[in-house]
Amino acid sequence: MKTIPIRWGVAAAVLTLATACGSGTAATTASAPPASRVTSCGLPLTIQAPPRRAVAMEQNAAEIMLTLGLAGRMAGTAYQTDPVLPELAEPYAEVPVLAEHYPGREALLAGKPDFVYSMRASAFAPEAAGSRQDLARLGVPAYLSSNDCEDRSLIPATAEFEAIFKEIDDIATVFGVRERGQAVVADLRRRLEAAGRSAPADLDADVMWYYSGTETPAIAGDTGLPGTITRLLGARNAFADVEQQWPEGNWEEIAARDPDVIVLADLTRGGDGDSAEDKKRFLREDPVASRLTAVRNDRFVVVPGSSVDPSIRSVTAVEQVGQGLARLYSEKESS
Repeated sequence: MKTIPIRWGVAAAVLTLATACGSGTAATTASAPPASRVTSCGLPLTIQAPPRRAVAMEQNAAEIMLTLGLAGRMAGTAYQTDPVLPELAEPYAEVPVLAEHYPGREALLAGKPDFVYSMRASAFAPEAAGSRQDLARLGVPAYLSSNDCEDRSLIPATAEFEAIFKEIDDIATVFGVRERGQAVVADLRRRLEAAGRSAPADLDADVMWYYSGTETPAIAGDTGLPGTITRLLGARNAFADVEQQWPEGNWEEIAARDPDVIVLADLTRGGDGDSAEDKKRFLREDPVASRLTAVRNDRFVVVPGSSVDPSIRSVTAVEQVGQGLARLYSEKESS
């Protein structure tokens, strides 16, 4: 979830891919499909042929590609943070894993990629794959999600679902499966509309999203996806005045705001306060946190950690939180 800050200007560049790697024969002018053009975090990308050896730099990027049916065009993936979606587990298992976290430049290039896709800027840090501009000079186009651009001024003020849908469309366009992408987005839109009605009407609740950590917890500010989901469901973000995606909080300030509900991100990486059960245990035992209204009343909603940043899972997070709020507040009314 956290990224390594990278601050540089994004140069205007056009990336070209002259051949379809791994096809065994050169593409002819007559049979070559039209080039696809997308813009990623201010960087124009022109891709002459649908990639055949793409690398997804983390699980969320891989799951978008697999949802689009692109397993056969993937040369690698990395950085798995949660169990893969059940419906994608079989194709995911066939994709080579290049590294436990982000692959370095040598490990990445050893897979002879013709396209790299990441949803986090930290994938293109010097100690990881290196900058997208450097990859461009090697003839490898690299797409980065608008939620985490290298140039922070290019990141939208809030994380909106329309940006997720556009990203899915961009990736589908690059791979020449745009109709498939449109079908995926149409289904997500339908589910999102229904999920937005799942929370109780006239909901009066302050919600805190708790991602990780115990001594210095990472909580959701107003500009990330949790803020968008909270507004969509008619609740209030307890930290709506904080203009960061995931600021580090402290328990005294959290106690002062005293949220009615806490959404717990369930992470499987094994760190301090990562799993939902670890978070609950800490909250119930800590002398400050245990006095919170949400903790005393056992008002928790659990979502997978990978669903709290923009991804193919984001609509599921709306569904889960909406259903959780409905359950908690129907219980409150009946008690």
